[in-house]
Amino acid sequence: MSQSYDLIVKGGMVYTPGGVQQLDIAIFGGKIAALGQLASAPAAERIDAKGLTILPGVIDTQVHFREPGMEYKEDLESGTKAAILGGVTAVCEMPNTSPTTTSAAAIRDKLRRAEGRTWCDHAFFVGAAAENVDRLAELERLPGVVGVKLFMGSSTGSLLVEDNATLEAVLRAGNRRMAIHSEDEPRLRARVALASHGGPAQHPVWRDAETARLATERLLRLARKVGRRIHVLHITTADELPLLAAHRDVATVEVTPQHLTLEAPDCYETLGTYAQMNPPIRDAHHRKALWAAVANGLVDVIGSDHAPHTKAEKARPYPASPSGMPGVQTLLPLLLDHMSAGRLSLQRLVDLTSAGPQRIYGLADRGRIAQGYRADLTLVDLEAHRRIEASWLASRCGWSPFEGRYVTGWPMMTILNGKAAMRDGQVIGRPQGKPIGFVETLAGEA
Repeated sequence: MSQSYDLIVKGGMVYTPGGVQQLDIAIFGGKIAALGQLASAPAAERIDAKGLTILPGVIDTQVHFREPGMEYKEDLESGTKAAILGGVTAVCEMPNTSPTTTSAAAIRDKLRRAEGRTWCDHAFFVGAAAENVDRLAELERLPGVVGVKLFMGSSTGSLLVEDNATLEAVLRAGNRRMAIHSEDEPRLRARVALASHGGPAQHPVWRDAETARLATERLLRLARKVGRRIHVLHITTADELPLLAAHRDVATVEVTPQHLTLEAPDCYETLGTYAQMNPPIRDAHHRKALWAAVANGLVDVIGSDHAPHTKAEKARPYPASPSGMPGVQTLLPLLLDHMSAGRLSLQRLVDLTSAGPQRIYGLADRGRIAQGYRADLTLVDLEAHRRIEASWLASRCGWSPFEGRYVTGWPMMTILNGKAAMRDGQVIGRPQGKPIGFVETLAGEA
């Protein structure tokens, strides 16, 4: 007698390591148990995926869900609900909360808060600060931790490491790949007066390309010196790309959908402070260079840098307005639209949103559709034409810079751990998110 499965997803075009094939996916115990033509196999439930393309579950490796301390603009429940509605099955959340995530107690608190409230799977970054350097090697190996996040440019509380001595000490403290926000704080302070006139269009003038290049050059030099693997977040400039290409042995690269989609000065004229983020949205020269880096493989991953603020906060006159915008829910629709326009292939999209994140941070049993892997699947309609509407958005901040934008390609269903969590724009059941496991710390998570 053939095995009885929990679920068979049938009739879809499945993105497998061998290419896109029309296959059925059998799921048992939250894992992919079989791939093939399984029409006669017994199963407790079947989902008809005819007309849909089935991708490995999308992984967003940079989100700020603001809990604890700033739940009025986002929390773990609302942020992960936005993720699952956007086809995202796992997120890695940043440490610039209040209080900051710089201790074992803070990690335990976030994991406790996430229990029973998260719609997708999750892991948390530990923040690097001068006062916890001697504990980072221990902290990065805690269950539920994806790694260490370091801010070279201004951030929350003490989460700022700007001098070379402390930066080198942080880089020496541990072994896992470290995520880094690379902007040169001394240059930002020296140029801050430039932000006092001209409105939000001054943001990329104040935080100019040289601010990014200087920090990234310094970072790469120190990372090479100590032999530490780093992941440089939200790259925005043409100037940084040759530096990163010369250090591929130690550095991986992220860009965001915002920097690939929006362009200065138009975005500041149409969106004002809603286009304000760090590092800034830059002009066509830099955007074109980022797309070239996507095409040639220099970019390893696309993360949303989901960083919500309320409308009231964004309404403050620049530069009192905060930097950041929501993005976890729109990450995949924007990339599908870019794919429809011919800017990237389906293969590249999957590499940037699932295989790449898995490769960079070593997520266990995720990132591909293959036997034995977790049954995390994102089902998309590549031909669907949709308008990004405020009524669809789940983020507590209540807005997106992409509201009103028409896109081609849309997430139709999200399957998490073998169970449908979103279908046709509606979440299903209750939050089922769990902590992510990592190959470098499996012993600690057992």
